[in-house]
Amino acid sequence: MYSPLATPENRLRVGIVGTGYAAQRRAEVLLADPRAKLITVAGHSAANTAAFCQQFGIQASDSWQDLVTNPDLDLVIIATVNQLHGAIAEAALKAGKHVVLEYPLALDYATGKQLQDLAQCQNKLLHVEHIELLGGVHQAIRAYINQIGKVFYARYSTIQPQSPAPQRWTYHHQQFGFPLIAALSRISRFTDLFGSVKTVSAQSSFWPQTDPEYFRACLCNADLRFESGLMAEVIYGKGDIFHQGDRTFTIQGEKGTLIFTGETGQLIQNGETSTIPVGSRRGLFKQDTEAVLDYFQQGKPLYTSIEASLEALRVADYCAQASQTHQTLALSPH
Repeated sequence: MYSPLATPENRLRVGIVGTGYAAQRRAEVLLADPRAKLITVAGHSAANTAAFCQQFGIQASDSWQDLVTNPDLDLVIIATVNQLHGAIAEAALKAGKHVVLEYPLALDYATGKQLQDLAQCQNKLLHVEHIELLGGVHQAIRAYINQIGKVFYARYSTIQPQSPAPQRWTYHHQQFGFPLIAALSRISRFTDLFGSVKTVSAQSSFWPQTDPEYFRACLCNADLRFESGLMAEVIYGKGDIFHQGDRTFTIQGEKGTLIFTGETGQLIQNGETSTIPVGSRRGLFKQDTEAVLDYFQQGKPLYTSIEASLEALRVADYCAQASQTHQTLALSPH
């Protein structure tokens, strides 16, 4: 799919949908890199969009619909509410734009697969950000996992207390989506490390706000059985019912155990515990954005593929179905 850019000054002309944290970090990189030119932004809030434009010295688009059809753009970066990802990506691809977006690609696998097919038909890049794969914890796991022998069990728990729970899109049922799809990085860590999932079972609970479109807390638990026989557990929760946070990743192998608590790593073998160096979480959106520019300017392969992101989305979609049906589901062959 790679082909050299054929634009004035050979610079990638970019528009961003969204004005939040991820959009700001990407704008900083694009403005500092001579290989790119940030043209415009479309946001949900007029005030936030105006502030974004003033901060980065760019023009606002009236809507994301106007932005994706802008003839002066080569690439659209999508960093807005999850519910809109699929629709914006589809419109941008149909308008002949390359697309980069924050995970998830869509709120269900079927839509994501259609977008992949559309990108291939249009011969355009469709890249889903998965900065968790670039982060220090994941890189440390990759560096040390062979030391613990055959892995038979893994558990990843992320619990975030937040009180009072905000009435914003990350606590909105439709805009956020099923939590393990919205927080797809939890699944993608496992599929990246351990390969194909054979069966899933899942449970979920939600505590409502006064407005039933919002929840004040959620808790999801999924059990994954991999083709290799490995068993894994994913736990994700946030909101005002939690009084203690947790971010722990445990991997049990026949020759040792890896435990990561926050950004601290340990290797346990033969009754002895040693500390594992873990790199920083800072600058990961910068790495992802620069990887996209390297792809266009040098043909350098990206650190993850649309196929890998889709597979994580497929597993998460099965988790959503399993949570609704209260059944253990076997993943269908591709």
